Amino acid sequence: MGSVIGDILPLAIGIAISPIPIIAAILMLLSPRAKGTSIGFLFGWIVGIVAAVTVFTLLSSVIPESDPDESDPVHGVIQILLGVALLFLALRQWRSRPKEGESAALPKWMSAIDTMNAGKGFGLGFLLAAVNPKNLLMGAGAGVTIGSAGLAAGSIVIVIIVFTLIAAASVAIPVIAYLVASKQMARPLESLRRWLVQNNATVMAVLLLVIGAVLIGKGIGSF
Repeated sequence: MGSVIGDILPLAIGIAISPIPIIAAILMLLSPRAKGTSIGFLFGWIVGIVAAVTVFTLLSSVIPESDPDESDPVHGVIQILLGVALLFLALRQWRSRPKEGESAALPKWMSAIDTMNAGKGFGLGFLLAAVNPKNLLMGAGAGVTIGSAGLAAGSIVIVIIVFTLIAAASVAIPVIAYLVASKQMARPLESLRRWLVQNNATVMAVLLLVIGAVLIGKGIGSF
């Protein structure tokens, strides 16, 4: 179980430091309905992560197990394809980064965050975790790794919980901190939001490049 957690750790960190969900959470915390919307978003984010990883874990576990000492080409091909997809997304992110002296633009849907309630916040959190291509690919990579490890059901549950805690931390920490000390957190959150908006594409490009290369390496190692 420990080796599986080690294998999925980069993927969990990759989801955790994805800038867009953090920016969305910060905008909610600075909105008129900060408490309800941000809590709804956090729960949606957690449920989305669990759903994505669980689905791919179940799908991967259907594939017949191979001898640990033999090659596992099926899982290897899946990991390589996921890695290549992440490298493609990394290239797109790199090309979309703002030029020097140019301000980065936020996605248009973020302008509606001020009018969201807890239910819409939940839906947005779920979509960003379970449907957003970048996070979905990393969740799929984790699911394939977990499902192909031959773990017992109890161990699988523990690994998914650990993965979710790490992946959700970047949204959970600012939400909890704001609820505990809203006045003190307002200015730091706004500063963090501005930095993330401007550097979102660069951060994601580097992140996807590293994780894509890791998945391709693991896939090649399965042959």
